[in-house]
Amino acid sequence: MKLYGTIVGLRGRTQLSFDGDLIADVSPAPPDAPASDLLIAPPFTDIQVNGYGGCSFLGAGASPGALVYVVRAFRQAGVLFFCPTVVTDSGANISHALRALSAARQDSEVAHATPCFHLEGPYVSPEDGPRGAHPAEHVRPPDWDEFRRFQDAAEGRIGIVTLAPEQPGSLPFIERLAGAGVVVSLGHTGANARQIADAVKAGARLSTHLGNGSHAKVNRHNNYIWEQLANDALTASIIADGYHLPPSVVKCFIRAKGVEQTILTSDVVAAGGLSSGTYRTPDGREIEVRPGGRVNLKGTPYLAGAGLLLPAGIENAVRFAGISLAESVRMATTIPARLLGMEDRVGAVAPGKEATLTLFRWNAETYQLAVEGVVLRGRLIRAAEMGDALKPAGTQLF
Repeated sequence: MKLYGTIVGLRGRTQLSFDGDLIADVSPAPPDAPASDLLIAPPFTDIQVNGYGGCSFLGAGASPGALVYVVRAFRQAGVLFFCPTVVTDSGANISHALRALSAARQDSEVAHATPCFHLEGPYVSPEDGPRGAHPAEHVRPPDWDEFRRFQDAAEGRIGIVTLAPEQPGSLPFIERLAGAGVVVSLGHTGANARQIADAVKAGARLSTHLGNGSHAKVNRHNNYIWEQLANDALTASIIADGYHLPPSVVKCFIRAKGVEQTILTSDVVAAGGLSSGTYRTPDGREIEVRPGGRVNLKGTPYLAGAGLLLPAGIENAVRFAGISLAESVRMATTIPARLLGMEDRVGAVAPGKEATLTLFRWNAETYQLAVEGVVLRGRLIRAAEMGDALKPAGTQLF
């Protein structure tokens, strides 16, 4: 099979050929090649996904079918790899959710799309503000034996852990996680400068949705946001949906960290993709999905998670930060692939890499990205063949 288009960040049309599930050749398109304004990128990769379309990966209601649905829905958005994320809950509920995700990975397509799981909590800050929406009754200090039980339930697939380094016992816990090859991320934290520095020395490598999960007001000079921005050992993940961070903050964060140390993530929740209206979550909360995809706790100004998928963040990073499309795409492809240890496999469009690609068109005037299809291990799947894959799986969150 041959594919014609322009590789994002390069000039001139390219011809790609495939050999099974690998890219065999990348060369200039011949003069008689079909005309095409298609853009070709490494696979969009999202390191933090809690659910979508009414399907949640959280709590006692998590089911294997939820992950199967999200994997297939996300293809239509060009998101071919993502980390299913489980957040703070009781030990029993976290283990149940991880077992459900592991069961879904018996499907080879699901296993391919989900390189690892992201455990966000329960070892986060108990303090109002940094704790965010994590339930206070289940927040606790890190416990290695408990984590091993979680890892057993996940069949060894927990690859990212978000925690607060000020929790008692965090430093030896971080060292053990890093030694086991788990990416340690700082998030939902009110840590001071020394605690952040010590966590990095112990092996922390990432900041989870920097600028969110924090106090509404912080010291203008001495605060954990500046400390993480200034620490060159930390890559920052950010939610650029236009709701979680103001445009000016997105611009400053990207400029401070640089493209090579910034990852765009959606942090999308089960309410993502649902039509505007009010929904009740399994824990009894009422949330409101507003036009434009904003998700709020009903009757409050407070966000209840993210409702937009990763392509919206790619669009907004260009719009807000004044960076190039290629730089924005890199923060949603190559940089997260590097974090997950997948860069050699899928971090570029080049001979010998896996033939898994996102294909789209870009409107530079409106900053809009339209996914036209994907290549999945050498198999071209056009958007028209996916039907309405992003259609919600249900009208209630489960």
